[in-house]
Amino acid sequence: MSAAVSRDLEFSFGSEIGYLDLVQGVSDGVSALAGFDTDSQYWIGLAVREAVTNAILHGNQEDAKKKVVLVFRICEDRLEIIVRDQGKGIEGLDIPDPLDPENLLRPGGRGIFFVRSFMDNVDFRVAPEGGHEIVMEKVRSQEKRGKDDDN
Repeated sequence: MSAAVSRDLEFSFGSEIGYLDLVQGVSDGVSALAGFDTDSQYWIGLAVREAVTNAILHGNQEDAKKKVVLVFRICEDRLEIIVRDQGKGIEGLDIPDPLDPENLLRPGGRGIFFVRSFMDNVDFRVAPEGGHEIVMEKVRSQEKRGKDDDN
């Protein structure tokens, strides 16, 4: 696959938590197809699950009429994942630090922290179609790419 070519998978679904297992399965399959090892697949899946949960609960306010769009883009050196909601969104910097002593015992606020911990790059932006999106990237290791290039 050349550097300019990518393979995309995009689907949308209503804002219902019941879709999370399906989302997890698709994420696991796509990350395996993209060449990530089992451990990386697990962490990517958790990041996707957290981002989709936030889109459903916070972005779309659990309104089943509002859609969540999930895009997987397999590139030569990375996997890019976009989770888009139809809500007003949050600013990435407005999220309280879950490691701050005053937040340690609070039940929420860890999803974005986990996403940032599990993925290599995370960005929040206004979606061109309306709503907001989180863009996550996981870079394939040099060692793995070298093995693929030998085939």
